[in-house]
Amino acid sequence: MTSFFEGIAPIQYEGPDSTNPMAFRHYNPDEMVMGKRMEDHLRFAVAYWHSFAWEGQDPFGGQTFERPWHPQDSMERAKLKADIAFEMFDILNAPFFCWHDADVRPEQGNFADNLATLNEITDYIGDKMQTSKTKLLWGTANMFSHRRWMSGASTNPDPDVFAFAAATVKSCMDATHKLGGQNYVLWGGREGYETLLNTDLSVELDHMGRFLAMVVDYKHKIGFKGAILVEPKPQEPSKHQYDYDAATCIGFLRKYGLENEVKLNLEQGHAILAGHSFEHEIAVATAEGMLGSIDMNRNDYQSGWDTDQFPNNTPEVALAYYHILKAGGFDTGGTNFDAKLRRQSLDPKDLIAAHVGGMDICARGLKAAAAMIEDGGLEGALSARYADWQKPDAQSMLNSDLGAIAQKVLDQEINPDPKSGRQEILENYVNRFV
Repeated sequence: MTSFFEGIAPIQYEGPDSTNPMAFRHYNPDEMVMGKRMEDHLRFAVAYWHSFAWEGQDPFGGQTFERPWHPQDSMERAKLKADIAFEMFDILNAPFFCWHDADVRPEQGNFADNLATLNEITDYIGDKMQTSKTKLLWGTANMFSHRRWMSGASTNPDPDVFAFAAATVKSCMDATHKLGGQNYVLWGGREGYETLLNTDLSVELDHMGRFLAMVVDYKHKIGFKGAILVEPKPQEPSKHQYDYDAATCIGFLRKYGLENEVKLNLEQGHAILAGHSFEHEIAVATAEGMLGSIDMNRNDYQSGWDTDQFPNNTPEVALAYYHILKAGGFDTGGTNFDAKLRRQSLDPKDLIAAHVGGMDICARGLKAAAAMIEDGGLEGALSARYADWQKPDAQSMLNSDLGAIAQKVLDQEINPDPKSGRQEILENYVNRFV
């Protein structure tokens, strides 16, 4: 045991009347919700990068956190970071965690040494997993931080960078498979452009599609049973990123024939940057059968960048889980906290408390979503609004043509009156549950 979380006991469920900031008020892992344990619905994961690799920088200031594994430049410190990470997983009783390769190993500057250190640290993590309940929800490759990725990875105009990216993803898929990961995620942090003056869109998109096809082929070659996921993100740090939102990604996957092989990992903060709500992005994905997993965080609505804060808005979270539950819940996916402390929140206790609060908000949202589904009010209103489409005349119209429909309008003197969408009534309905 290290001394980093000294004095912090494992977090317990104490119920909604508790005033203890280091206890769960709503997240009770064994509570049954719609016939399933709450833990099995939510499938919480701790993000290795924000929790342990991020040093507190922001666009205008440098490091504020001082951790015993800083600077993150040696395998000795990487192993200490892993020790402390698993101590936190145990304190939270976290079912899962997620990582990028650059979170768990020091950057070596060349592929061979990066591969060696990745294999060494994932062997070390694998040993720790043998004595912990915490499993790997997904792994991914950081192909955005190092200067080699400044013009993208799979979309880079330099074939050598494409090759380096392919080798990096292979190594991360191998490590994820070795650790029993349930998904593999591709996050295109710099797959986009700064200016169209030096960008060939068609070439870059074709290369990105081919790269993803190679990933799918390799998944099957090694017998990886998890899902391959891509994560939409619109415009940070590039002016435009190709994986802009859920709808864009679905169109991309269909263009390259990958819609049956790849699903989406959706993040609340990215939805906001795209001008959407998280509810919208999840609804788009579930309507197309493309939801894989989620990154649960929030943005500061006064800021123009992805602030990755822990969730604290029960109505937003409830509507997100409403669509997830309606679609049958998670399969291999889960709720990853792609969220970080504020750079002024320096203490180890802050890191635990942030996750406690986020887990509680998600639990409250899940229970509210389940209550709405069991009550049936929203589904009833939706069915009533579209009921006329179930009539035979309406169904036959869909198999007709414009001329016949126009003649019907003339013959029957159709001149419809608008019908209320009842938005405020439905919003008031939702507020009964949250």
